[in-house]
Amino acid sequence: MTGPLLKARNLVKRYGKVTALDHCDFDLMPGEILAVIGDNGAGKSTLIKAISGAVLPDSGEIHMDGRRLHFASPNDAREAGIETVYQTLAMSPALSIADNMFMGRELRKSGIMGKVFRQLDRPEMERIAREKLNDLGLMTIQNINQAVETLSGGQRQGVAVARAAAFGSKVIILDEPTAALGVKESRRVLELILDVRSRGIPIILISHNMPHVFEVADRIHVHRLGRRLCVIDPKDHTMSDAVAFMTGAKEPPEVAMTA
Repeated sequence: MTGPLLKARNLVKRYGKVTALDHCDFDLMPGEILAVIGDNGAGKSTLIKAISGAVLPDSGEIHMDGRRLHFASPNDAREAGIETVYQTLAMSPALSIADNMFMGRELRKSGIMGKVFRQLDRPEMERIAREKLNDLGLMTIQNINQAVETLSGGQRQGVAVARAAAFGSKVIILDEPTAALGVKESRRVLELILDVRSRGIPIILISHNMPHVFEVADRIHVHRLGRRLCVIDPKDHTMSDAVAFMTGAKEPPEVAMTA
């Protein structure tokens, strides 16, 4: 197996007297789905925000493709090829699907109309948006110009994942993608995750839903007390094991051996 595509070493982040990240390490291998689990307050959200550029660590390093990264904002992470779909989806309900897909990345018309008058190339944005939705099998969305607020929860999540897949050339981070969805819509989102992975894009999946984690994850990063406790293979451990590790009720074998 090759080395990690994305890795973090000794990340530290403090908020006053609270240490959210305590010399945390992280590794994402090429082409994998890595689930990140942890109890509330374990620091997993801060870890993800550090990787996505939303939080600046106090110390530590983040590397991708062997190159050290310095993120001052989420835009820096996007330029490096890291896209994040937050639980809130970060979409504008009143805007169309195409407008949301290209929010912050709008295409301008060629020539003077785009350069001087700043006119948007809406036909091209609509074409690309439709193409990306079709690539992920989101055929139930018929009108690319309909407002996002008219979509179901699963369709909105699908649009957000399609947007991330369209622009996330290196890594996609999904924060609780099925948290507010029903059984059927959750199933479709899990299929979308597998579809994206099949295209060679590795995914970081943050989730409290253990059945979903064990269904799609190749490896599981267990986060506890601000650092990586262990990384487990879902084929070698049960859901009960994972919950016991992240709550401290049980120590993983490799930790117990070094204690």
